[in-house]
Amino acid sequence: MKVIINGKEYEYKPKTTLEEISNDFPGDYYCATVNNRIRELSYQLETEGADVHFYGLDYYESVKIYEASLRYVIAMAVSNVFPKENVRFSNSISMGIYGHIIGKEVTPEMLEILNQEISRIIKADYKFERRKYDKKTIKQYYKSLGYFDKLGTLKYRKESVNVYEVNGYKNYMYSYMVPSTGYLKSFKLRLYYPGFILQFPRSEMKGEIPEFVDEPKFLKTLSDANEWAKNTGSENIYQVNDKCSDDEELIKFIGVCETRHNHQLKEIGDKVQKNLDQIRLIAIAGPSSSGKTTFSKRLEIELLSRNIHPMRISIDNYYLDEEHVPLDENGNKDFEHIEALNLKLFNENMTDFLMGKEVRTPIFDFKTKKVTFSEPQKLSKDGVIIIEGIHALNERLTESIPKNRKFKIYIAPLAQRNIDNHNPISLTDLRLVRRIVRDLNFRNTSAEKTLEMWQSVRNGEHKWIYPYMESADYIFNSELGYELLMLKKYGVESLKVIKNDSQYYILANRLLKFLKVFRSISDSKVKNDSLLREFIGGSVFKD
Repeated sequence: MKVIINGKEYEYKPKTTLEEISNDFPGDYYCATVNNRIRELSYQLETEGADVHFYGLDYYESVKIYEASLRYVIAMAVSNVFPKENVRFSNSISMGIYGHIIGKEVTPEMLEILNQEISRIIKADYKFERRKYDKKTIKQYYKSLGYFDKLGTLKYRKESVNVYEVNGYKNYMYSYMVPSTGYLKSFKLRLYYPGFILQFPRSEMKGEIPEFVDEPKFLKTLSDANEWAKNTGSENIYQVNDKCSDDEELIKFIGVCETRHNHQLKEIGDKVQKNLDQIRLIAIAGPSSSGKTTFSKRLEIELLSRNIHPMRISIDNYYLDEEHVPLDENGNKDFEHIEALNLKLFNENMTDFLMGKEVRTPIFDFKTKKVTFSEPQKLSKDGVIIIEGIHALNERLTESIPKNRKFKIYIAPLAQRNIDNHNPISLTDLRLVRRIVRDLNFRNTSAEKTLEMWQSVRNGEHKWIYPYMESADYIFNSELGYELLMLKKYGVESLKVIKNDSQYYILANRLLKFLKVFRSISDSKVKNDSLLREFIGGSVFKD
């Protein structure tokens, strides 16, 4: 039969696997698309004229498959060498996955044993075989291994269950797999008390493993989130789904999640108030759809309740004229570059405010690209400046202001909640669902358009936000444990209209599968000052 591969026509026998075909082409491949559907390399080709493209580890979906296959092998290795133990994976440190043995500290000796077993499994090149089992059979198997978290998840699955089997070991990672364990040669396990970090190739690094960068503040926030999820009985999605079955329990859980945000705001208020003789500028930054708008307004209220009077200054008003904006690597105007801002004027204005002077700040009109100036303003003696934006944590933005005069806040939804112990929720996917819902509700932007912009957004985050995260004085975790139950109906509605010939169909389809594991709840129970209202609507903070 005729097959179109990377734009050229070839002939293959029906039922030839994609893996067999990929061997005819130079390069290392880990998945393919067939007629714009993601397929494992074990997939047998039967469609005349099928349009096939092969992908390596510079492609995001390939890396997702590679990373899920690695988690599978590690879980298998733990089962083999520590049969009484279980491993739990969490997102995400230094562009890697954090793992720990539940209830135990991982010692150097344990990690070495685990590493050797992983290497043995990879060298053996066992096949990943996808099989369908009835729920009763797989329940008994999971029970024998002590995978009680997976038993809970099965309550929300159909009667039959897809499972991958490797040399007698069975598991499921809510993902496609590579054809065999021999594909997983590139990885690093690093001891990271009390567990370990799994590093793997990243598409952002063109298939290379990124250099390890320690992130102790970030880890502390993730550890706190993990402990909180454990204490509230919401570590895994099936536990959150269970809370939907009882209206009273659900209202309590929503209230607990919202109160956690209040506690974090109080902690920030305490820190600022205690050091008010020093702190005069609060800088807020975080990746897209972290909830910065609602957070900054609620922070204003928190400060006002302490007789601290905030003045909000928009960094966006300090853009340079277009002709002075630097170019990116493609020769386009790079409005996200820090040099696109009038840094000199910004620092002069901030310094003058702190010195008690009256200041006329710029007002940038994004339609006309013209700058006018405000009426004179003055910072009160009991006041602080609040700035928020992509460069807020970058010292270059506020280099004229001493560090002890600044309080930096990094905000992001840092969910430490899993489908089960072996399958953490992607923090990036969580933010993407938030953005899809918000863009449709408030910007009349389709899900397809949001997906089109997403890679550019991510590139900016990696360049301008994440490198400065550890410089923050406080990391605000904006995740709400119930939010994906609320976002599901909006997300599914907007994603399902993306047609299967769209170049974003693959990503949309993966997000739809992700949202399927959540039950759906009404948004009527959410307070109107909740950070979640920034995405679903109905917020008291209108803009």
